[in-house]
Amino acid sequence: MVFASLAAIMPPWRRKSTYPSCSDFPNHLYQRQKTLVFCATQDHAALVRELINQEKASTDPNCCHRVTADDGRVGEQHLRDFQDNEKTIPTILTTSQKLSTEVNARNVRHIVLVRPIRSMIEFKQIIGRGTRTYDGKDFFTVWDFVKAHEKFEDPDWDGEPLPPPDPKPPRSDPAPKPPGETGGGDEGGDDGECAEEGKSKKVVVTVKLADGKERRIRYIATTTYWSADGKPISAAEFLQRLFGDLTKIVADEDQLRTIWSDPDTRERFITKLNELGYDESRMEDIRQLVDAPKSDLFDVLAYIFYTIAPKTRSEPAEEARRGPVVSASGNLKELLEGVLGAYERAGESELGSKKLGQFLISRYGSVTEGKDRLGGPAMIKQAFKRLQAGIYKG
Repeated sequence: MVFASLAAIMPPWRRKSTYPSCSDFPNHLYQRQKTLVFCATQDHAALVRELINQEKASTDPNCCHRVTADDGRVGEQHLRDFQDNEKTIPTILTTSQKLSTEVNARNVRHIVLVRPIRSMIEFKQIIGRGTRTYDGKDFFTVWDFVKAHEKFEDPDWDGEPLPPPDPKPPRSDPAPKPPGETGGGDEGGDDGECAEEGKSKKVVVTVKLADGKERRIRYIATTTYWSADGKPISAAEFLQRLFGDLTKIVADEDQLRTIWSDPDTRERFITKLNELGYDESRMEDIRQLVDAPKSDLFDVLAYIFYTIAPKTRSEPAEEARRGPVVSASGNLKELLEGVLGAYERAGESELGSKKLGQFLISRYGSVTEGKDRLGGPAMIKQAFKRLQAGIYKG
């Protein structure tokens, strides 16, 4: 089910004055039914949470919470409580990117979309949050305020309708074989045809960008991309746009590597990419296009910009183990090993400055205890940055 847009909870760049007040929105929900609200940014998710809490019918102060990357252990606890099917509080979670893939809750009854979703992969992931079966759950509702429901009409949602199969003539008994002859027959041929049809084939396309060099992109299914003005573009045009935008913000590989080696400058660079329209979901699409799902985003960008073959994250991690990790000792060495393991599993997001505090809390129970055990904040931060210089040294 799709409902009309509500202006007060929409991102400002899509706001229209003709829609009803947001005070109507919470009252339409059955507030004992679990709900996920996908917002444009973490600040937007906080705003929507406050608006819902102001207008909700429930008197429980924990009915609605925000769960984003910045909410740390408190947000993780809210998520665990939400996933517990025996609990009804919290009932509503607002988020930006985090909960599109990290929610294993069976009793989600409402998916609320208040930010544009241009990636079909992300759209499927978000809709998938509501498809888990549960006792008494026969359907779930999508509240669409940004026309994302139009993706249900996209062939990539479920493929083009297949034509009905041609009727086959009745099978006749095979002609008798001469004595001693074996093999052949229709059954073997049918098996071979089915096996071929069942194979998943990657399509390889060569794209020539503005520097005159060619890049190879690979994908299994046709994917639709959208430009900043909302028009569909091909994968090749998508990469050409990215290449052109990269040339505006970075001069060469050395500059990109220098930026990427420091968590603070890397974060500002990624923010700049977001402002240009390359958010997390689009960058994930790019990883898939260049067939580098286990590579660092740096290697993906270096391939597009400089045609340097991407490596898996395990390769630079091993280099760092032979350098910065070896030079550390005791508790500090164990911390750096833990950071590298998280990086190999989840990627460059684990190397952000804000993640360091989470690593200390996870290992020592609190940031203060971690600082005391490891020799103070300056030493820890220096080791954290030295580790990343080792990962990206080239």
